[in-house]
Amino acid sequence: MTRDHQTPDTATTAVAPAHRFDERRLYAHLKGRIAGLGSALEVRQFQGGTSNPTFLLTTDGAAGERRYVLRKKPPGALLSSAHQVDREHRVMKALEGKVPVPHMQLLCEDPEVIGAAFYVMDYLDGRIFRDARLPGLARAEQAEIYDQLNLTLAKLHQVDFNAAGLSDYGRPGNYFERQIKRWIKQYRDGETEVIPEMEELIATLPNLIPEEASVSIAHGDYRLENTMFARDEPRLIAVLDWELSTIGHPLADIAYNCFLWHSTRSSWGTLTGVDFATSGIPTEEKYLEAYCRRTGRSGVAHWNFYMAFSIFRLAAISQGVYRRILAGIAASNRRAENNAPELSRQALAILRR
Repeated sequence: MTRDHQTPDTATTAVAPAHRFDERRLYAHLKGRIAGLGSALEVRQFQGGTSNPTFLLTTDGAAGERRYVLRKKPPGALLSSAHQVDREHRVMKALEGKVPVPHMQLLCEDPEVIGAAFYVMDYLDGRIFRDARLPGLARAEQAEIYDQLNLTLAKLHQVDFNAAGLSDYGRPGNYFERQIKRWIKQYRDGETEVIPEMEELIATLPNLIPEEASVSIAHGDYRLENTMFARDEPRLIAVLDWELSTIGHPLADIAYNCFLWHSTRSSWGTLTGVDFATSGIPTEEKYLEAYCRRTGRSGVAHWNFYMAFSIFRLAAISQGVYRRILAGIAASNRRAENNAPELSRQALAILRR
């Protein structure tokens, strides 16, 4: 199986030295809290991702081998309001049965167990598409995968978050104002150099916020690589990586999702080189039209702002990732490369279109 549509278990390694913890203490904590846990526990680390370290737990229960996924805060000094695994656990638990998410087993906020807060969820056996161009797949399957991606985001944005018990999961209203302030602070906390384009975005974006008051659950990092599909059909079975989720603005989510049509980096996801006339993958325009149809919108005004904001936020995140890589505490072994300058230039260019 190629890396382009690998399953998570093919991308695990021994736990990295920076992320090791006392596995015996973990097992002692899980025993009795997870039904059917066996007499031993093997821990391996998933590769990919740069935020919250994620691990595969394998146990030999009475019913045979069982697998779970553990996700925890990273070690070291953390940026404010980042790496909140308790929020990830809460939102996925609340959304079970409403949108595809893994089943949550438990949350542990006691740092004495393995050194940081963590949660455990069921392991799902499916496909994660690392290459958004979906090489090797038939045109019809490519089309269905992108349609499922679009449909699931539309479903998420129509969930009644009050009825789901998430009324206090974020503050409705003034979403972009608050988000811009947050990501300016996150950027400053991780700043390693002066980036003129970031400075211009910081000065300009707050004055361009549209008067569009939509409110929904926002995933915050919705892209193909953060979803999982069934092995034997193009059916989306899980949305993953909810760290940045909140009660927010749906147009921030769809714009971030559509960055895929502008990205040139395979590490994030890119559609560079795709022939949309012959591929099953839709154009950005068609993808956005499908989302609007499913959510009852006639279109999206101020699209350049939403896209520029999404890329600005990604630049701020990238700056923090770069700082963690330099400090040796990133959740992956990526080489140190700061993507914030390139992303901020791209955001500014889109804002000026």
